[in-house]
Amino acid sequence: MNVLMIEVMELLHSFMWPFVRVSAVLVSAPIFSTTSLNLPTRIAIGAVLTLLLFPNVAVPDIDPFSFGALEGLFHEVTVGLLMGVSLQVVTAAIILAGQSIAGGMGLGMANMVDPNLGNVPTVSQFLLIICLLVFLSLGGHLILLTILSDSFTYIPIAQGILQGDMLDQFIAWSAQMFVGAAALALPIMMGLLMINVCLGVISRASPALNIFAVGFPALIPLGFGMLIVTLSVLVGRIEGLWFDAFRYLQSALGMTA
Repeated sequence: MNVLMIEVMELLHSFMWPFVRVSAVLVSAPIFSTTSLNLPTRIAIGAVLTLLLFPNVAVPDIDPFSFGALEGLFHEVTVGLLMGVSLQVVTAAIILAGQSIAGGMGLGMANMVDPNLGNVPTVSQFLLIICLLVFLSLGGHLILLTILSDSFTYIPIAQGILQGDMLDQFIAWSAQMFVGAAALALPIMMGLLMINVCLGVISRASPALNIFAVGFPALIPLGFGMLIVTLSVLVGRIEGLWFDAFRYLQSALGMTA
């Protein structure tokens, strides 16, 4: 009986360390972090993934009641959260681009209550749905799980991140939130700017015309028209953002030379 208990404790010890990193990724990554997946479902998904991973994961011999165990726990949570939040930079860029487009169209006050993000402009919600559909169509969830599996090789449990430059790379990568938003919103914003310039010229040429009653409502259908016309371009740029995010993750974890 004592021998059996020792084996069970060793298996539990080997299981819990990878489970912490896997759970941190599921809490912060796109798709997996949505509120539509309740807590028991996330725990079940994390447990199943860990069962598949932990036999091939090298677990250090750490006393669970020591300060080293607390430091290792912080390490695993940090690695998992950085992996998940790195992909959330793409969704943040999509939301920021939608806010810029909605403001130019005059829909800045038309918000939807998103259970994951709070009040989000309708255009941002539309682009976010497309973004997540592109993520699934690319097999992004499978790529993320593959990177998660390989991360245990390149960043061993309870060591590696504090000695590397993963945090510095994440800070540099977070700038893509603004660069990606500008790349997505720039074509439509330029079109809306040209329309506003034309409205300004018309108001100067014909002061009697009520430009507020005629011109501004036209921005909404014209804005939606430009959004539909440039949708294929937007999808291509969203794909590029996801691929950049996956390449960043591989680079930050040391998977590429």
